[in-house]
Formats: sequence, structure tokens, C-alpha cells
Amino acid sequence: MLYMIYSEDVDNSLSLRAKARPDHIQRLETLKNEGRLIMAGPLPAIDSNEPGEAGFTGSLVVAEFESLESARDWADADPYIKAGVYKNVTVKPYKKVLP
Repeated sequence: MLYMIYSEDVDNSLSLRAKARPDHIQRLETLKNEGRLIMAGPLPAIDSNEPGEAGFTGSLVVAEFESLESARDWADADPYIKAGVYKNVTVKPYKKVLP
């Protein structure tokens, strides 16, 4: 089943993100290579694809997991959590309708 992982950043998270980004991206690449990643990306803090110093307010991942518990376990192991980037993470089942 698909699950949505919505993560909210702490304030001024840009430098924290930069330090943990390689490990964070590596985990997403693994999901992609397994054919389980539907989409993933950060939420710019301003109305721009390149927010610069404004940074990001969070992230969204939609991926396939065996269960809600396994999706939560995967989310809890994100390097951004260890680095203090995220202040809150929400994991919910997701039903893709379109496209």
C-alpha cells in the first residue's frame, strides 16, 4: 500500500538539512531503485523552486510500504530526524487516484 510521509521542519533548518542531505537522499534512492518511490521532495519556504536562504518548511514522500508500521519505522529512521531537521512527522495511508 502507499503511504504519505509529511515532515515539518524546525525553523531555520537549511544548515541542518545540508549536513544530513546525502544520507537522506541515499535512502530515497534506495526506495526508487526498489520501485517503491512514487514522489519525494522538499516544501520551499517561499513561492520559488529555488528558495535560497529562505530554505524549506518540510518534505513530502509518497512510497509503498508493507504496512503503516513499516512506513512509520522507515520515517523514524530518516537522517533528517537524527540531524534535528524535522519537528513533526505524520505518516498516513495514501490512495492514488490520478493520474
